[in-house]
Amino acid sequence: MKRKPKGPRRAGQAAAARLPSGAPAWLSQRQLAGILILALLALVSFYPALFADFIWDDVIFTAAPRIHALSGLWEIWFSPGGLKNEGHYWPIVYTSFWLEHKLWGMAPFGYHLVNILLHLANVLLLWLLLHRLAVPGAWAVAAVFAVHPLHVESVAWVIERKDLLSGLFYLGALLLWLRFADTRRRGYYLWSLGLFVAALLSKSIVVTLPLAILIVQWYRHGRIERGDVLCLAPFFAVAAGITLADLLFYQSRVVLSLGYSPPERLLIAARALCFYFGKLLWPADLIIIYPLWEIRVQELLGWVYVAAVVLAAALLLLGRRHVGRGPLAGGLFFAVTLAPTLGFIDYGYMQFSLVADRFQYLAGIGVIAVVVGAAAHWAGGLSGGFRTGAQGLFVAVLLLLGALTWRQASLYRDGVTFFSHVVTHNPEARYVYANLASSLLHAGRLEEAVSAGLTALEKIPDMPKAYSARSVSAEKDAARAAFLKAYSEKAYSAYSLKVHINLGLALLELERHDEAERYFRKALEVAPSSADAHQHLGDALGKQGRHAEALVVFREALRLDRDRVAAHVDLGVALLHLQRYEEAIESISKAQALDPDLSPAILHTLSGRALAGLGRYAAAAEHFQRALQADPSAYDTMDRFARMLFEQGEYAKALQLCRDMVELEPDNAAAYANLGITLFYLQRHEEARQSFVRALSIDPDLAMAQAGLEQLRSADIIAQ
Repeated sequence: MKRKPKGPRRAGQAAAARLPSGAPAWLSQRQLAGILILALLALVSFYPALFADFIWDDVIFTAAPRIHALSGLWEIWFSPGGLKNEGHYWPIVYTSFWLEHKLWGMAPFGYHLVNILLHLANVLLLWLLLHRLAVPGAWAVAAVFAVHPLHVESVAWVIERKDLLSGLFYLGALLLWLRFADTRRRGYYLWSLGLFVAALLSKSIVVTLPLAILIVQWYRHGRIERGDVLCLAPFFAVAAGITLADLLFYQSRVVLSLGYSPPERLLIAARALCFYFGKLLWPADLIIIYPLWEIRVQELLGWVYVAAVVLAAALLLLGRRHVGRGPLAGGLFFAVTLAPTLGFIDYGYMQFSLVADRFQYLAGIGVIAVVVGAAAHWAGGLSGGFRTGAQGLFVAVLLLLGALTWRQASLYRDGVTFFSHVVTHNPEARYVYANLASSLLHAGRLEEAVSAGLTALEKIPDMPKAYSARSVSAEKDAARAAFLKAYSEKAYSAYSLKVHINLGLALLELERHDEAERYFRKALEVAPSSADAHQHLGDALGKQGRHAEALVVFREALRLDRDRVAAHVDLGVALLHLQRYEEAIESISKAQALDPDLSPAILHTLSGRALAGLGRYAAAAEHFQRALQADPSAYDTMDRFARMLFEQGEYAKALQLCRDMVELEPDNAAAYANLGITLFYLQRHEEARQSFVRALSIDPDLAMAQAGLEQLRSADIIAQ
């Protein structure tokens, strides 16, 4: 039963007390127009994200066998430890990725579209929620939420689906709780609790929902009753249980202790609150990875942030009698919702930065609702041209925010754009150079990849010193300092290994094989048990024709990781070069057994080569044909098949393959020379001459084309 508030009702309290009578059976034209405009705002603002690639941590799911396999759904829920590099138990997020993989494979467009649609769903839920709370300008708040550039990180980065899904369930749970609070119907309560569980299983940052509900209850009625707390007891229990389980799971996989003292953590929290508030009001100079702050207790500036937070809280508390409960409720919601990311508990990202735009995806609602709601309340008192001017100003603000969001979303186009932005605006993000080098490598920009890799080597700091100096407590606590040193050495090794391997791969592609070998050997000095480094070193040795040495290295890679598919394939190639064909077939068969989806063109080509070496030409021909069925443009397969047919004297069959190779690579001099030789043996001398001439027009120094023409002349087939 509701009590009437005593005394005169202020505007903010009156608005809080008024409750909608219930949603209409059908949407009005105005509501439908509002939905369409919100959808247009969100879709247009985030349009560049639709054509973005997968970046950085997206590899957690793109390369996860559990996302690819039909049986993976069971393992996502009941064997979460198999998701490499994911330290949390957030199965609903990975279930969504698993479902999408079954719909459109690994095409990025679909994943980005789903992220944008989830964000739009959150926008609409927020509008409905604020309308139910009678917040002034509810639609305007939702519109600003739809286009605010601080949300780009959560929407344009696929792996941050966790923010969107947890937000969807969070807002749904809060809305259903309000229905329960007004009707006391058990169904609404159970659905609200169920959605809260789903939110926690999407991202445990939403653990603060029970506190948020209490804030909302206070905002609506000016008090929190004992019955409210008792009803929320199961919510608090679920929050504590799931979050504690997730934290224990995380700590079992990621050993992390950054050593910040309680005073330092207070400084971090206060500065972060000021930072997020400032970025919400003035979203300029957004950086994907912000510089890591130096936190020093003895510096006055840090305590200025603490004082600012305390002063803001006092003003909101005292001001509620004059401006209503809304501003204080919004501020409390903002601070409470951000609390899990304010540095009171260590999490992995704190190694790189103490703040991130994505952390305030839900928390920012509190500030946006207060600021936009106050502006809407003020504009509502205007008339005539002043009101029109205020509306025009709001439209201009939306357009500006949308333009900033468009620009920020464009940074997620690919890894090169993404990491280039980071190193340009945050040069101290030393480890990002390694990721930039990797992205340049995959983009085929090899010289730039080498340059970025060398820069990464220069930028990687002396990690033990950096970590040991980070915290005052570490200087006072020898055990903690030792831990930080050991942890930093491990981190240094991982990044140094990555940099050396990427450098070697880029040099390998540039055919600077000896330099590549040198960097792979340096990688092994950093991490002697790296199967990656062994495999790539074997590739470098093989490129230099040192197949016997490569064989030893590949076997060591497989000793370290016996299920390494690529190493089995590379071992098979080395065995082919050493004419150990039976062993080569065995190695190729193991690769196929480990990964049935491995390229059939590659497997059948290698099998064909091995069988041809054993003189089993019919079986070899069958494998070459199956390889070409899988990939009709496989030049190497055509070349190997044509050579085998030529050696058997089946020149007519080889001829068609030679013609196909010329058509596939019209600027390949060797292809024309091979065609000429085949035509010569078929006694089609004029056509052979034309092919040799064409080969020499592309490469005047090509020896086999010169020899072909000379043979035609010596046999008096063509004029001297």
